[in-house]
Amino acid sequence: MDFFLQLVITGIVIGSIYSLLALGFTLIYKATGVVNFAQGELLLVGAYICLQFTVGYKVPFIFSFLLTLIFMFFFGFLIEKIFLRKMIGEPIISIIMLTIGLSSVLKSVVQLFWGTSTRTFPQIFPEEPIAVMDLQISYVYLASIVAVAVFLLLFTVFFKKTRVGVAMRAVASDQQAALSMGINVKRIFALSWAIAAIVSTVGGVFLGNINGINTSLSHFGLMVFPVVILGGLDSIGGAIIAGLIIGVLENLAGGYIDPLIGGGAKDVFPFVVMILVMMIRPYGLFGTADVEKV
Repeated sequence: MDFFLQLVITGIVIGSIYSLLALGFTLIYKATGVVNFAQGELLLVGAYICLQFTVGYKVPFIFSFLLTLIFMFFFGFLIEKIFLRKMIGEPIISIIMLTIGLSSVLKSVVQLFWGTSTRTFPQIFPEEPIAVMDLQISYVYLASIVAVAVFLLLFTVFFKKTRVGVAMRAVASDQQAALSMGINVKRIFALSWAIAAIVSTVGGVFLGNINGINTSLSHFGLMVFPVVILGGLDSIGGAIIAGLIIGVLENLAGGYIDPLIGGGAKDVFPFVVMILVMMIRPYGLFGTADVEKV
């Protein structure tokens, strides 16, 4: 039983980070209709920038983290301004290919500046785990869950209570209607990319504190696809719930199935879930079913 609970807790940590990544992915898709294949590379860039502030410039971690969020906010803005805005009105396949190309460029730039070897943050959280009944939970896990919960709460309030958040929801619902109401849709597009860069950075920094940082960190961008498919491409709440579900299922598969078959189940299981969901509910558990009359 303790082994099961330990796997569930670790799964919730990873799943909460998936939820953040899926939130960024869903935001961009809802606002612009673009499937962003560079989400994992935004996570990678954010993690390395924070590492550079912390290790390279000796800035205390909490200030490095805040500086990184500010940097990535404007970085997301610039990506939309330089690359995506020129593609408005172009075929969707062209925009998807652009994000794929962008992911390769970002990864190459990271390798150019920081190399490919694994790098680690200095010890930020206490090494001794917290004992909860018979379970040992590390501080970095708890910090990850708390940080992700705080950011998800902040973004929920932002979307429901602020004028900009309501404008983003209006654009996501109907761009033409939003334009007729005087909403600057291009600015909303840019803001979507900026927020996506921020949530990716939060995930990247905490993953970097758990596992260290190298270019394989960008693979989390690929692992978020089963999450957004399960939750529904256009559902923010679905992305959050699906992230936790996939994180826990993935970890349980790694704990119970991998020892039986020699490994690999943990990596494959989320995609098996994704295929099953697409066969039963192609629009996900919480997504909107598009109905077209011909």
